[in-house]
Amino acid sequence: MHSAPKPHNWGNPPWRIDFIPSARGGLPDVLDFAVIGGGFTGLAAAAWLRKIAPEKSVTVLEAWKVGDGASGRTGGMALSESAAGDLPGLGDVLAGFKEILGEFGVDCDQRFAGAWEIARKKGLAKSSIFWNDSGTLQVTKEVEGGTVDPGKLVSGLARAADRLGALILENHPVTDIAWRDIPEIAVTPRASASRKISARKIIFATNALSLKLSELEEGMHPKLTLAVATEPVHEEQLAQIGLAERKPFYTSDLPYLWGRVCENNSIIFGAGLVQAPHSDDLIDADISAAEVPQIFDSLEKRVRGLHPALKLVQFTHRWGGPILFRDSWEPIFMWHPEAKKTRNAIVISAFAGHGVALSSYLGRWGAEALLGHRKLPSWGKLDS
Repeated sequence: MHSAPKPHNWGNPPWRIDFIPSARGGLPDVLDFAVIGGGFTGLAAAAWLRKIAPEKSVTVLEAWKVGDGASGRTGGMALSESAAGDLPGLGDVLAGFKEILGEFGVDCDQRFAGAWEIARKKGLAKSSIFWNDSGTLQVTKEVEGGTVDPGKLVSGLARAADRLGALILENHPVTDIAWRDIPEIAVTPRASASRKISARKIIFATNALSLKLSELEEGMHPKLTLAVATEPVHEEQLAQIGLAERKPFYTSDLPYLWGRVCENNSIIFGAGLVQAPHSDDLIDADISAAEVPQIFDSLEKRVRGLHPALKLVQFTHRWGGPILFRDSWEPIFMWHPEAKKTRNAIVISAFAGHGVALSSYLGRWGAEALLGHRKLPSWGKLDS
């Protein structure tokens, strides 16, 4: 039996999640679908299940509050494809993501004007970025992409799932699963005793968390990715540093740096990864402990040195967000190892920094696969 997760200390991002689940009673004894994890993946999957199979019962089991994992702590940069590039049969991720937002009426300040790859080599003739960062950083390529407000995206997907009749239970961590013809899930609500419920089908949408539950312990690399937010800057400053077009950016070489401009003209910059101190359990990670504050200090100093217009900028937020890598950089999208024959449980995970659009996109696909409407791809397996 796995112990219930502990509260985490990953700092506070600038996003606000505005959602309170409807009061629809407590945990049922039997479910058609259990969705474990209340982030982008789980909420999109739950909403889509209720949309295409409204006669089925759907419950989201979230260990803390919705968006308390990677989804509410991402920087909000939406990219196409996957971290491993385009994959056979993947389809148009951004177009699918936009369809999901449109279908559920989600307004998350989405802006899809493209994204910039930047590097320390000769840039495009029209590069507006010339930053001093271990060489001169310039725009070398423009790709499909954009930005969203992660808090509004979590809130919008949660409201859609709730509105369509999914039961969303916060502070309901799943602690174990007995694999039977109908799997039995052990749930330990924080305010009451442990319960066991039966779920005919399950989606595991916990990403870098609960790797034992998803049976993803081998070959996975969970980390905290670090980010800082500046105070709002003037339009003139944005123009001076080359971000007037508000396109998000990420480096294609090292040292790594990514970022984006927010609606209020604050700027997010991200760099640095932190491993859990004693194990692969990121719940133990603490951004105030050990060397992490020095990493934030270094990142802030680095940002101030990018351009004279940033020399005196102040920072308002420091935080970390869970991120999961696998050696191939391909996402995990497969039948749970205990469900290869029964095909009643899917694991969706390991987005490696491409999760904002891809997680919702695969959540929808996973919902359709559990209902027998689509097949899973070959690249999502552990042995691919």
